[in-house]
Amino acid sequence: RVNQYKGPWKVKANDRDFCNLPEFQKKVFLCFKKSKYAGNAIKTYKYNFFTFLPLNLFEQFKRAANIYFLVLLILQIIPQISTLPWYTTLVPLVIVLAITAIKDLVDDLARHRMDKEVNNRKCDVLLDGRFKESKWMDIHVGDVVRLKKNDFVPADIVLLSSSNPNSLCYVETAELDGETNLKFKMGLKVTDEHLQEEQQIANFDAMIECEEPNNRLDKFTGVMKWNNEAFPLDLDNMLLRGCKIRNTEVLHGLVIFAGADTKIMRNGGKTRFKRTKIDELMNYMVYSIFVLLILVSAGLAIGNTFWYDQIGSNAWYLYDGKQYNSSYRGFLSFWGYIIVLNTMVPISLYVSVEVIRLGQSKFINWDLQMYYPEKDTAAKARTTTLNEQLGQIEYIFSDKTGTLTQNIMAFKKCTISGHTYGRPLITICHTDRIKIFDLKWNKYADGRFQFYDHSLISCIQSKKNPDVHEFFKLLCLCHTVMVEQKEDINELVYQAASPDEGALVTAARNFGFVFLSRTQDTITVSELGVEKTYQMLALLDFNSDRKRMSVILRFPDGKIRLYCKGADTVVYERLHPSSKHKERTQSALEAFANETLRTLCLCYKDITEEEFDSWARKHKAASVSMSDREAALDEVYELIERNLQLIGATAIEDKLQDGVPDTIAKLAKANIKIWVLTGDKKETAENIGYSCQLLTGDILSCILHFKPINEILYEKKKKRRRLRLRKFKKKTIPKDGQPMDEREKEQRQIDFVDMACECSAVICCRVTPKQKANVVNLVKKYKKAVTLSIGDGANDVNMIKTADIGVGISGQEGMQAVMSSDYAFAQFRYLQRLLLVHGRWSYIRMCKFLRYFFYKNFAFTLVHFWYSFFSGYSSQIAYEDWFITLYNVCYSSLPVLLVGLLDQDVSDSLSIRFPKLYLPGPQGVMFNYKNFFISLFHGIFTSLIIFFIPYGAFRQTMGQDGEAPSDYQSFAVVTASSLTIIVNLQISLNTSYWTFVNFFAVLGSIAIYFGIMFDIHSAGIHVIFTSAFTFTGVASNTFRQPYLWLTIILTVGISLLPVICIEFLQKTIWPSEGDKIQRNRRKYEEQVEVVKKPEPFQRGRRSRRSAYAFSHSRGYADLIASGRSIRRKPTQRPIPEINQAENS
Repeated sequence: RVNQYKGPWKVKANDRDFCNLPEFQKKVFLCFKKSKYAGNAIKTYKYNFFTFLPLNLFEQFKRAANIYFLVLLILQIIPQISTLPWYTTLVPLVIVLAITAIKDLVDDLARHRMDKEVNNRKCDVLLDGRFKESKWMDIHVGDVVRLKKNDFVPADIVLLSSSNPNSLCYVETAELDGETNLKFKMGLKVTDEHLQEEQQIANFDAMIECEEPNNRLDKFTGVMKWNNEAFPLDLDNMLLRGCKIRNTEVLHGLVIFAGADTKIMRNGGKTRFKRTKIDELMNYMVYSIFVLLILVSAGLAIGNTFWYDQIGSNAWYLYDGKQYNSSYRGFLSFWGYIIVLNTMVPISLYVSVEVIRLGQSKFINWDLQMYYPEKDTAAKARTTTLNEQLGQIEYIFSDKTGTLTQNIMAFKKCTISGHTYGRPLITICHTDRIKIFDLKWNKYADGRFQFYDHSLISCIQSKKNPDVHEFFKLLCLCHTVMVEQKEDINELVYQAASPDEGALVTAARNFGFVFLSRTQDTITVSELGVEKTYQMLALLDFNSDRKRMSVILRFPDGKIRLYCKGADTVVYERLHPSSKHKERTQSALEAFANETLRTLCLCYKDITEEEFDSWARKHKAASVSMSDREAALDEVYELIERNLQLIGATAIEDKLQDGVPDTIAKLAKANIKIWVLTGDKKETAENIGYSCQLLTGDILSCILHFKPINEILYEKKKKRRRLRLRKFKKKTIPKDGQPMDEREKEQRQIDFVDMACECSAVICCRVTPKQKANVVNLVKKYKKAVTLSIGDGANDVNMIKTADIGVGISGQEGMQAVMSSDYAFAQFRYLQRLLLVHGRWSYIRMCKFLRYFFYKNFAFTLVHFWYSFFSGYSSQIAYEDWFITLYNVCYSSLPVLLVGLLDQDVSDSLSIRFPKLYLPGPQGVMFNYKNFFISLFHGIFTSLIIFFIPYGAFRQTMGQDGEAPSDYQSFAVVTASSLTIIVNLQISLNTSYWTFVNFFAVLGSIAIYFGIMFDIHSAGIHVIFTSAFTFTGVASNTFRQPYLWLTIILTVGISLLPVICIEFLQKTIWPSEGDKIQRNRRKYEEQVEVVKKPEPFQRGRRSRRSAYAFSHSRGYADLIASGRSIRRKPTQRPIPEINQAENS
């Protein structure tokens, strides 16, 4: 489809005809056109009553396996080729197609119900000057809608006004990003003042110009043109479809994007499909089997050609009345053997694999040991296709903040004017004599706040050091925290963009500098009991590139001052040369970093009126820019954030989660390499590494004596150049520099990966979200390793999506990581159970299933191959037709499915206790081409026994009645019976964990075989279906002969005895680690594992730099700068507030 309109997205308020103008038409098909603006009705279903069957079959026959069996079915209809009835392929194919079709139908019916329910929801729409109730499906772009409390937003709308003061609105975005905490949205000041009444809204005729519809939930840029003025719009002015209105009685909004154009619908596309290593290997093996099938069929066809030339053409009793030459008969025989031997390519393999994976995913969801009761959060397998890949992980890439740590921040220390306040953490842990200072003098204090240095509070109360007051004044003024007064308990509720931000504002409040309220252009605080209001001239928000935020304020005395807080790396670059206490502050920063505290530098700058006026004009122009608005604002911010004066720095503690050291130690013993990718500085990340036992004392000296990475890579580059020059000194050097640059870039990447992978643990510091994903991609690309990424925040999403397995932790930073993950749970410690138990079991089960599945099909199919040597290579079958039809469906499927679902070599507790049991997975030793060929040769051996022992028994034999039972039908029954018993007993030998279900499945499959066989060999069914059931009475006649029972027993015994002997020798002479543990499992289970508790904190050697993690998201700056206060007229000053968001 060609979208002919190239301009910005335009919306005219209260004008439906505007969307149908010719300039907004797009070509649909040939000369047919329609408006580019989508209607609001959604359609997520795929089929209707008439299209279900053809469309579903079309989709299923896109799969190569289904097409292959369809071609076989067509070939079986040709009588010159096929010796098999058509139903032997049709019945299994129909069963496979029907199972998939029923699953698709159930899913689509659910989508039909959901679409109907959503499209028929009601809301008020402004039509003909009045609000009228209308269905969601009838809403159009440009309509003004009225929503009430607890309503869902029907489309992407721009908020115009609300019943709250200054058109503020609360929304819950659980359906968008999984977050249940409330978010603030607001209308523009101009619409809030002029669009409160119905008549005013009916006369509203603004033009909106904005970006085209897209799937970016975190970004929106637009401009509203009204009354000859332009007003900037951003995401804080938008309510997205799927949001739920909370704590707001009524609001009005203008529809910008409808239906399929809304952001939530744009995010409904297909995610990148992840395929496991076993999937890829399994596909290659199926291709190999197909090649083998063609080669065997070709060889047997050649045999038929020679046999007919030498024997068949001279045997008058074989004359079929057709004048075919030997070559043509060989050609027909080739296709006949393609049909006869088609069961080498298993038709039910892929369906069985999906059933097993679904069951394994349910076990993860039902695991109570991965349930976190504090948040009522269970583990969740968000995909069913990657379970066995969990047993092959070689590299884990982990975020630090919120993943290894709790992401619950506490203000612990600070440095002001070169003086450090706060006792060392180790001292606090090892003494009971230090008292928390008394905060009763502060009516706003939080009783949960803890600080262990009385000198700081004395300094504040004495008012002798103005820098101390300036320090806490900055903390209570320079932030993007929103505050709401909860009237029922008369408290303040702070809502911060990051836990760091909330911790700092809370700390300032406890020291007497309390943030009370804010409006569009003011912020009110209480400074040691004195209430002051500052005019907020500009707010320069944080992002991961700027690594800082600033606020420009006009003081009550008219002075203009900029306050800034940010990472030491960016702040120190912007300090004035005359700034004091830089060295002492830096020494404090490195001390904080060595205690794994997160640090932040604070500074200020006084601004003249003229300087601010000049800068404000540039800021206004950048704020209404339609192209690259964020980049333009960043450039303007750089102009004012210069020549700053340093005040001090803060230090916040973020404790490790429970069980992190033990989990990392267990995973390391499983030979899984763990990389921590964090935004922190080297010192903080390094010391967290020691705390969680990722690093040890032996590794420390190695790290500290490493040269910088760039220097190492540069030396390697020089060495390669010298080698290249010596080797190619007589050759011409290429002159084109670009390919050479690409080669050098690739080589540097290889050098980096090689160097990093030689380490037992790697910590990457100061990395951005994009760099996290790049690191994961480099290891995947150059090491061909199976990778897992785990994180909890929006900055981890790229990394999670890039890895082979993505794990999300539902932490303090929202649900973005969980929504993008393959597996999710609440605590990092559950990762060891996910990998060492579920991953390992899933891998072992899938490998056993595949080995046995290929084996039983080879054993079944290759009997035809041996029979061909005694049937003139005529593509005759060795079994009864119905046995071929039901073998994979009824007689051999259930036991192997249960092994794939339930088998376990050792218990879950022993799997965690002995992490070395995990090693076979990453090494891929349980399923590879070696195992495939072992299964092939095992199948060949079994088929030889199954064919030739009955063949020998049937030669020169005489039954009890004096008649020879050496007929084809009796032979077919004996071979089929032997095969059924052998394959079911063989899976019994491979079963490590027996339950009643396994026992019933094995005996039940054998019983079902005999029950069906006697039924289809009965005279009654032959009378009804004469041509379909031709083995009348064969079963009863065959099993009356005792020596045929002895033949079956002998066949089964000779087939299984070598397997039993080999298994015995392997477990006694060459036992694996799992065999040894399994042999002594009772002793191990009776023992109590002694767990050594790590020290509360283990510190590395003294380092030089400070630390701060840039993981929190964009703040509320635009909301603050363009919006209002939450309460227009606060009635009573609140008493102490709680620092958490309201969860409605």
